[in-house]
Amino acid sequence: MAEKRDYYEVLGLSKGASEQEIKSAFRKKAKELHPDVNKDDPNAEEKFKEVQEAYSVLSDENKRKMYDQYGHAAGVGNGPSGGAGGFGGFGGFDGGGFDFGDIFDSFFGGSGSFGGFGDFGGRSSSNRSRRGSDILMQMDLTFEEAIYGATKKFDLDVVESCDECNGYGGFDKEECKTCHGKGTITTQQNTILGSFMSTTTCPDCRGLGHTFKKKCSACGGKGKVKNNKKITITIPEGINTGDRQRISGKGNPGTNGGENGDLYIEFNVEEHNYFVRNNDDIYLEVPLTITEAILGCKKEIPTLYGNVKINIDAGTNSGDKERIRGKGVDNKYRKHKGDMYLIYKVYTPKRLSREQKELLEKLNQTELDTDEIKKFNKFTKSNN
Repeated sequence: MAEKRDYYEVLGLSKGASEQEIKSAFRKKAKELHPDVNKDDPNAEEKFKEVQEAYSVLSDENKRKMYDQYGHAAGVGNGPSGGAGGFGGFGGFDGGGFDFGDIFDSFFGGSGSFGGFGDFGGRSSSNRSRRGSDILMQMDLTFEEAIYGATKKFDLDVVESCDECNGYGGFDKEECKTCHGKGTITTQQNTILGSFMSTTTCPDCRGLGHTFKKKCSACGGKGKVKNNKKITITIPEGINTGDRQRISGKGNPGTNGGENGDLYIEFNVEEHNYFVRNNDDIYLEVPLTITEAILGCKKEIPTLYGNVKINIDAGTNSGDKERIRGKGVDNKYRKHKGDMYLIYKVYTPKRLSREQKELLEKLNQTELDTDEIKKFNKFTKSNN
């Protein structure tokens, strides 16, 4: 295996595979290619390492983006941190949160010792410290709040360590009498592949290896309590629909001492009655009368930062566009400032006084035809 294969090919996936499809494909390949199942294949270890490496890249959002753009040249596929050689344990291979030992729960009926190679990770998955999952929350902003920034307050249920028991769940800790502090119970299991030692989580201590003489009444033995808190965030200038802001540690709680996940707030910005936003540029339709368009004029124009006066050239047509530099969104979020574009629209009056009609009829008798009109009239005559 001198030349690396495409990671999607290794896992049997297409490039647009979802996170769940990647996880399922890895689980399947890991069962299929594990060296203990393929003892007669001299390349079994290398194949298994290849599957681990592919999953470690594709399961990580940032690594996957780099790989999709640059392939192996991105240098993100340096293999998982846990060594596959010897297969004594998989505690070092986290695989982006994937519990590797769980693969063998369904395969061999337990997550423990397999064919004399020790338990996967050296401890039960229930006893492993895990970070809590992230939470995604939607927040609506007015057009003005997004442009100029804002301070927003909202209520949030936050799960935190219990102050009464310092997050332990009880008092007077003692060794679990069922598993004798190991957190797991090992039993012999007979399968079609032979006899194996199966390790399961201790049901009495839930894999912790200890129990308490007295359960904490404040948290019910969970070590965590839910509190409602007022959260205040500062929204920077220039936020747009789809942008996200992270609040560290306000996601779902971790387990077995793991840290809380994060809270991500995704913004949805309301539209404005007149201003139209395109990234950091602002578009404004400016109505003109016929006389303003023909003769030109000075006009006061509203912008995000107050009104400005501009000269509109004589002979302006509907659809003509003019740029005002630096009058777009001052985006502090992306450190960029956009421009403003004026789109002119000439309106034709539907009701005229007798005097206005007479003036227009006199005007119509003069030579005001543009080159475009003259060319069109000439084409019409030649088409007879």
